[in-house]
Amino acid sequence: MDRVEIPKKAIYRLSIYQRCLSKLQENGKETVSSSALAGAAGVKPAQLRKDLTYFGQFGTRGLGYSVAELRDAIRDVLGREQLQPVVMVGAGNLGVALLRYRGFAKEGFEVVAAFDAAPETVISRGVSVPVHDQHEMAGFVREKDVKLAILCVPGGVAQEVANELVDAGVQGILNFSPTLLEVPEAVTVNNVDLALELENLSYFVSHGEE
Repeated sequence: MDRVEIPKKAIYRLSIYQRCLSKLQENGKETVSSSALAGAAGVKPAQLRKDLTYFGQFGTRGLGYSVAELRDAIRDVLGREQLQPVVMVGAGNLGVALLRYRGFAKEGFEVVAAFDAAPETVISRGVSVPVHDQHEMAGFVREKDVKLAILCVPGGVAQEVANELVDAGVQGILNFSPTLLEVPEAVTVNNVDLALELENLSYFVSHGEE
């Protein structure tokens, strides 16, 4: 299948569709209507159909979409035919919690190694992922050709670590550090600021009571 340029927001929605389709497949569903899939994903049917046109024509009028066919097509677009290797940098409380998360493999990702300034401390907490000294990070990323990283280091060192990751070949960073990273245009950063998300929730909750 030829790769096409898909908007970032559409890529995010494709991930949601793929997750919904996986759940439908687990429940033995073979077909699904656009309205049912859109409802499960929290979007309008017209938005769903528009997103799917970015990479092909799917569905049969009156029958809906083949769950398996559409799921496989989306996995192909998202590059999840095989487990994608990911490294974790910074294994404090949040990092360890993420290392113990079992859902990455189900979604097509494998955390192949973690790196921390105090690896012995992390290892003593019983994580199953190999943990290495942070100084070994760049060499490992180059050798294993890892393109994705999860960053959970303190804000004061986040930019320095991000620079090392990018120089080693990482092209995508999921950033949990409380700082905005400056990276080359070819590198994608998704920021996850838990405090900011809570602030937003607090605003809507408080204003909803007015």
